[in-house]
Amino acid sequence: MQQEPYRSTIDVHVILEREGEILLLERQGTGYCDGMFQPPSGHLEDGETVIQGAAREAREEVGVHIDPADLRLATVVHYRQRPELTRIGFFFATDRWVGEPYNAEPDECAKILWTDPAVLPSNTIDYPAAGVRAYLAGIPLTTYGWDEPASECR
Repeated sequence: MQQEPYRSTIDVHVILEREGEILLLERQGTGYCDGMFQPPSGHLEDGETVIQGAAREAREEVGVHIDPADLRLATVVHYRQRPELTRIGFFFATDRWVGEPYNAEPDECAKILWTDPAVLPSNTIDYPAAGVRAYLAGIPLTTYGWDEPASECR
């Protein structure tokens, strides 16, 4: 009997940088980690590259237009959310975009916050926080939740 191929959800995260700070969004009304912060992010859609997906998520969530050429790969996080669910998160960083970031999805976002990436709010979701920490440390690839069970909303 042939084993099924490994499958993982692909996520894209965008680290918008301005004057030493990054932009975070506070989740609300989604049923997942509401009240917690994360960078603009989402799932990769069928038929798009991770770079196109990152630019799309930034446009959908905070209303900015990013030329995909202005996105640089910051880090990759292989995250074990639960034993039966893993994710691969591509984190992109940029300090170039068109438009002023705003809360473009008020049904899913309570507010946006510019913050020092080295001192993330205590209620930042651990998975994206791991990506931001890896980026700041210059680590191109890291894992999270594999050595010990990960808390989904911590």
